[in-house]
Amino acid sequence: MIRAIAIGLCVLFPLGAWAETVRLAVTTSFENSGLADVLLPAIAQDTGLEVQLLVVGTGQALRLGEAGDVDAILVHAKTAEERFVAAGHAPYRREIMYNDFVFIGPEGDPADIATAASASEALVRVAATAADFISRGDDSGTHKAEQALWITAGFTTSDLGPWYKSVGAGMGAALNTSVALEAYVLSDRASWLNFGNKGSQKILFAGDPALFNQYSFLPMSSAVHPHLNSAGAARLESWLTSPAAKALIDGYHIQGQQLFTFNAAP
Repeated sequence: MIRAIAIGLCVLFPLGAWAETVRLAVTTSFENSGLADVLLPAIAQDTGLEVQLLVVGTGQALRLGEAGDVDAILVHAKTAEERFVAAGHAPYRREIMYNDFVFIGPEGDPADIATAASASEALVRVAATAADFISRGDDSGTHKAEQALWITAGFTTSDLGPWYKSVGAGMGAALNTSVALEAYVLSDRASWLNFGNKGSQKILFAGDPALFNQYSFLPMSSAVHPHLNSAGAARLESWLTSPAAKALIDGYHIQGQQLFTFNAAP
């Protein structure tokens, strides 16, 4: 999905002029959080860049970058990002902001994960009770994190029972399914807070350091893909790591809760 945001071009640019475009692949969790609606107008105002968002899972974002179909990506799967850089598709990854993953589930909490001592113990309890668990199953950053958590808990997801249900879709679809089935699901906190159809579902477990969720910016290699707008991507990166970005990212709240914390190095 391409989401092009053009804000007040007739005001920002002389008549007949057009904004410079940067194509940025972002995760569905970033889009679902609502933060893009805050950042993109400010980017247009401050830099003159029209950022076209391609909203996909992290795995697909990396594939778009490898193919030279986007100028940069903003994703949240550190191990996959480091492999991407090592393969020469991007010169580096730059951390921008973070939040955390949370376990959502029915208010009755049949697996009693709310009293678990760790994320691993929470998953062990889900497996022991064969309580329905919804997986995004879409090679996204959230899906990769969930798979890693199951492995740490001593399980391979391919060996789990029929109670483990993979939807092969984005965060919104996974949350809707979890609400319909009153099932457990792993979500990033921002997507959950911005989600409207909560039903009786609630955050049942959070706070384990294993649930840390880092978002990073990766510009594509200009040597590999000289046709891309590397200069525009560099200007976008400069803005995303600026005091203006920090103020907007740290100041973005829903229901009184801060959704992201800026942590870009100068």
